[in-house]
Amino acid sequence: MGTRNPSAPPRSQSADTADKPPSRAHSHPGRRPGPRAFGVTHENTRHTSRFTVIGNHLAQHPELSLVAIALAVHIQSLPSNTLVDIKTLATRFPEGRTRIAAGLRELEAHGYLRRERERTPSGRVITRTVSCNQPGASRRHAPTRTTPPEPPPPLPQPQPESAGAPDATTTPEPHPPRGKRKPHPLPPVPRPPCHSPAMLETATEFLCGLRRHDPRLVFSACDTAHLAPGVVAWMQYDVPLSAVRTALTADLPPEHDLRRPAALLAHRLTALLPPPPPVRAPAGPPPQRHPLHNCDGCDRAFRAPEPGRCGDCRAAAVRL
Repeated sequence: MGTRNPSAPPRSQSADTADKPPSRAHSHPGRRPGPRAFGVTHENTRHTSRFTVIGNHLAQHPELSLVAIALAVHIQSLPSNTLVDIKTLATRFPEGRTRIAAGLRELEAHGYLRRERERTPSGRVITRTVSCNQPGASRRHAPTRTTPPEPPPPLPQPQPESAGAPDATTTPEPHPPRGKRKPHPLPPVPRPPCHSPAMLETATEFLCGLRRHDPRLVFSACDTAHLAPGVVAWMQYDVPLSAVRTALTADLPPEHDLRRPAALLAHRLTALLPPPPPVRAPAGPPPQRHPLHNCDGCDRAFRAPEPGRCGDCRAAAVRL
């Protein structure tokens, strides 16, 4: 009674099952269908150019937000020396400065970004952003810097023999060590017509106060000493300091384009220098006024260096 009839024909498939793909409609009638698969299905193609390797520790990070993960992937795909500050990223993406700043702070807290402050040869302090694709691994496995071995001393070069002198050898001078490239010198500034220590001190205080109008206008002592004579030249051309400040600080370039403010101000001091004031002839001495005297002939008052007769009385005496 409980035995199944082996001669019974198998049950035919329904039309819905027959239309499904092989992954869902099993072609083996004797195999029991498994659970239905949900979620993402990958269709991968191998990249041969223009790709970036991203670790799953970043792509599936359990604590980072989606904005932070997207920012890290974008930054790791950029070439070196590309600007990744908040203003540049906010121009590129629609999330806004607040969300982008929060995402960068998350990456910095988890070690995917590192911000290092450096001082340039000109004296400015800049912030350099370092992107780490594996936080901590670059510092753990970084090779230890060792001092390179000194090169062997150069072989002596024989000189031609001279009469009465022994053989001598010369050693070529060693090349100077390779270091940081020296910055280009600042453009020249106009020289003041005459030297004035008081005006030079005023010009130095004026340049130090420009940082209150724009925080980027911070100069080193060397740059200030180079720019101060140019400001004195403007002052000796009867230009007030308020006009000098307007000429130097008006229409400054954007933040990422102003790389060396001292060079820009040196150029403006020379290019925008007004013409010298017109030369005025020195005024002569005022006319001398003689004291009043009474004429000895007509008793009339007149001006003369010495007492005596007036002009009319002297003329009448000559006619007689």
